[in-house]
Amino acid sequence: MAPVNQSVVTMFILQNFVDDPWIQDVLFCLFFALFMMAIAGNGLIIMTIYSSANLHTPMYFFLVNLSLMDVICTVTVLPKVLQSLVAENAISYGGCLTQMFVFSWVLGSELLLFSAMAYDRYLAICRPLHYGTLMNGRACVALATFVWFTGALNSLVLTCLVLPLSFCGPNLITHFFCEIPSVLMLSCSSTFINDIMTVITDMFLTGLNFLLTMTSYVFIIASILRIRSAEGKKRAFSTCSAHLVVVTLYYSTVLYTYVRPALGTAGLLDKAVAVLYTTVTPSLNPLIYTLRNKEFKTSFKKLLFPH
Repeated sequence: MAPVNQSVVTMFILQNFVDDPWIQDVLFCLFFALFMMAIAGNGLIIMTIYSSANLHTPMYFFLVNLSLMDVICTVTVLPKVLQSLVAENAISYGGCLTQMFVFSWVLGSELLLFSAMAYDRYLAICRPLHYGTLMNGRACVALATFVWFTGALNSLVLTCLVLPLSFCGPNLITHFFCEIPSVLMLSCSSTFINDIMTVITDMFLTGLNFLLTMTSYVFIIASILRIRSAEGKKRAFSTCSAHLVVVTLYYSTVLYTYVRPALGTAGLLDKAVAVLYTTVTPSLNPLIYTLRNKEFKTSFKKLLFPH
């Protein structure tokens, strides 16, 4: 199949991880387990926070938003991956654009949300006397709205820029899902504007947000070190360490994928990195954020065993 331009493109083919049927079966089981972990884990976080009045605080409000983004990311990417491992690995042109839009929306929103979460921790630890005033309910909703809207606007622009492109074949996407860099590789028309806009959004969403997040944590760590009691330091570090681990993992993988010097062929390493931020991170976030959180674990036990 070699479509002349986008008007006649009806299907794209997603590249398999491997051709060995036995390894495909192993990968199917692995991805299915990660899929269930992500849905169940993030779903339990949302249910626990929603049903526990003591968890109705800004930190847990942002955690609910993160869980929602992780669920959306998982259901956008993994079902098609699972299907391609056991059946056909084709995706329609419209389906590819939809997957590209939703994934880019969630990706951009999550990067912005990390900055909002870092700002929340900065106010809680560095300006505790003003925390209740600065991070009230209205401020939380405003930040969350900005995060979701800006992520959607960024994704809409990048996705719309793909529409005028011509695809003259081949139609094999050298990736396991429709991501902007891998789809642009198939275009036989100029992608100069797409490349420029991708770099600009990377600088804003990835670079700027990473800088803001790290700056917040410089102030946070400096403030924690001034705490005299060992228990106070331990409590402050425990509330921030989980977020810092997730941010580091997420930004490092996203930067690798989107800020490469050139758009080369998506090799095994590229796919492994993509698996980290599309599959592994959404599955591990519930564990990372709640494993050492006594307040959440207590509320979770009450949800499971109300009496």
